[in-house]
Amino acid sequence: MNKPFLHPDDRPPTEVTQQDRMLHLELEQSIGSCFYQACDRITQALLSQCQWYLMADASNLKLVIDCPDIVTYWHIVNNITQIGTKLEQFSSEAKIRVYPPMGKGMPFEISVNEISAYRDWL
Repeated sequence: MNKPFLHPDDRPPTEVTQQDRMLHLELEQSIGSCFYQACDRITQALLSQCQWYLMADASNLKLVIDCPDIVTYWHIVNNITQIGTKLEQFSSEAKIRVYPPMGKGMPFEISVNEISAYRDWL
């Protein structure tokens, strides 16, 4: 019979507890705070006009930005290379999703590893 490679203490829990969920939320908030502090003042000002948060799981990090109006949406999208560069410091596989105001179009989503191609396209 094959034995598991990892010791039971090193494997993920079979059940996710309330404490696990709280620690996960703390991790997301901490990464979000570090990300925000790493941004320049212009990016911070843009993010401050929006609702935004980071979602993290075992292999992905996603920045979700919900814009209050179409002007802010376009400012965020036009600053996406700056945002992606800062987010890439936390994960080279991170994604950014920017939501325009309700009824004003589809969300814009890009992976940080696509940023250089996007920048060249602009």
